[in-house]
Amino acid sequence: MIEIERKFLVTSEAYKIEAASKIQIKQGFLNTHPERTVRIRIMGERSYLTVKGISDIAGISRFEWETEISVSDARELHALCEAHIVDKTRYYVAVGRHVFEVDEFHGGNEGLLIAEIELNTPDENFSKPFWLGKEVTGDTRYYNAQLSRKPFKFWEV
Repeated sequence: MIEIERKFLVTSEAYKIEAASKIQIKQGFLNTHPERTVRIRIMGERSYLTVKGISDIAGISRFEWETEISVSDARELHALCEAHIVDKTRYYVAVGRHVFEVDEFHGGNEGLLIAEIELNTPDENFSKPFWLGKEVTGDTRYYNAQLSRKPFKFWEV
């Protein structure tokens, strides 16, 4: 399966008022190689093993494979993960025909707010809410795998 996604920084917390729901996410990476990542994600009461391939040149699309695993297996696998576990709250915000997933990061990535939108084609049009900031699609620093290796609090401004 090919994932087509764009990422943006978020300029305010106004999305929280518009959010239909939210969920706590903890994810670790068994592998953060630039050509592939292997992620273990716990989302509320469900968990997933995900493999992602290398992004296209624009950073918009890449191969993604995912399967559900038990939460107990995910917790055990987190102990084997590289570096830091990424902890975040995800808000689901409907805007037009799409849903933005806005991640409010905690721990080492505290202060970082990223909105993602999944699309059917790389050039698909979508409505942009006023709280959507600079596009960071393709900037690997904002990939969760990289945030697990070098959390936001360690970035040089």
